[in-house]
Amino acid sequence: MRHAGVIRLYAKVLAPNDNSKNQVFLGSGFTSLNLLPHGEVTTDPSSVAGAVRDRAKAGLQFSWLSPEGISVAPDAKLILYPRYPEVRFSGFLRGCQSPPSDVMVSREPGRVLLLGVTASGRIIGYASGAGERISNEVLNGAWSSVGVFLELSSGSPSEPSAKEVLLERLRLIHERTWVESMKLGPGGVPKPYAARNAGGYTLEALLGISPNGRAEPDFMGWEVKQYAVSDFRSYRAKSAVTLMTPEPTGGVYRDEGPEAFIRRFGYPDQRGRESRLNFGGVYDCLRTPNHLTGLRMSLSGFDSGNGQVTDMNGSIVLLDSADTIAASWTFGGLLSHWNRKHAKAAYVPSLYRNPPPEYAFGGQVLTCEETDFLLFLRAVDRGQIYLDPALKLETEANGLVKLKRRNQFRVSHAVLPSLYHRHETVDLTG
Repeated sequence: MRHAGVIRLYAKVLAPNDNSKNQVFLGSGFTSLNLLPHGEVTTDPSSVAGAVRDRAKAGLQFSWLSPEGISVAPDAKLILYPRYPEVRFSGFLRGCQSPPSDVMVSREPGRVLLLGVTASGRIIGYASGAGERISNEVLNGAWSSVGVFLELSSGSPSEPSAKEVLLERLRLIHERTWVESMKLGPGGVPKPYAARNAGGYTLEALLGISPNGRAEPDFMGWEVKQYAVSDFRSYRAKSAVTLMTPEPTGGVYRDEGPEAFIRRFGYPDQRGRESRLNFGGVYDCLRTPNHLTGLRMSLSGFDSGNGQVTDMNGSIVLLDSADTIAASWTFGGLLSHWNRKHAKAAYVPSLYRNPPPEYAFGGQVLTCEETDFLLFLRAVDRGQIYLDPALKLETEANGLVKLKRRNQFRVSHAVLPSLYHRHETVDLTG
């Protein structure tokens, strides 16, 4: 597995029903989607009539490891059943030149499936039969669990985990106390950066993380986010946390473009700046329509009563008084974005002082693991996660139009732990 480029290794002890006929059960809820890199989530057009919206699928870059080498399984995919809810693994033998059919067709207990994840997002599988050495080592070992998986070490037992490495780096950063505000420039060289919102850039620079707009974790599989506090005694957050900034995937915003969206639903600048239209405000599922834009937020395809998805084609929507969809974010797009970016997250408190612009990073870090997109949607439904957009359209004297767009989903810092199945506050000074 290591020779094949695997950096994270998981094991699933296979039950009798975990086979090629019945699919392999990967756990209740959508937690397993955090661990296994996958493609876009789409509804399955091959589903039987009347059940199309009951399941969705996500493709995988999956291959089997065998004594003959590595064989691609082109039809391997994850199947999502939102009404249960659960995720299953399917299509893993079809089209593969050297599949482990003898193990994966069997119903014999004691079989083990290994799933290794590479840095490029490929998944390498290995199927070990009952009584084989690898199966016995997995079954008799002392491993930590993540959902239905056992998390195996891809290195030596003495090698620190990614979490341990991150916390040690954050401890050293905390001990530096005040550091100059900075941002990594080309070539990974830190440069002074005086913007007031530079806390995140400064922490990234200290960790050696280059700024980018990719929806990928920052540090060894961990998303690292700083948040401003008033002091290092109470660690009370001064503002909400921005979770992600995805562009709408539907509605007027997508069909006619953001400029048309702002001209239709925006409003004149409230500070009297001419030739400028804004679109802002706070939108959640409990608020009445915004008095400036006339839009309100709603969830489509989600049952508030049981907290489950009823339609994977559903979305978070902004509606006007005539129920015109001004903007929407599909569940499939949000799920993929959320899982890639927030499977593991560390929230680091910071203080700011000026002059000169400097930051200090606190000794208590909130670590969150095992998120589930259903937890995200439930928080949206309760009004805890909200949209806080900042869009503007300016017409310059020469007639050129400048467009700025930022669609950010935010949440109170106190709500963060409810978005994960595991969380802890780590004292770096202990």
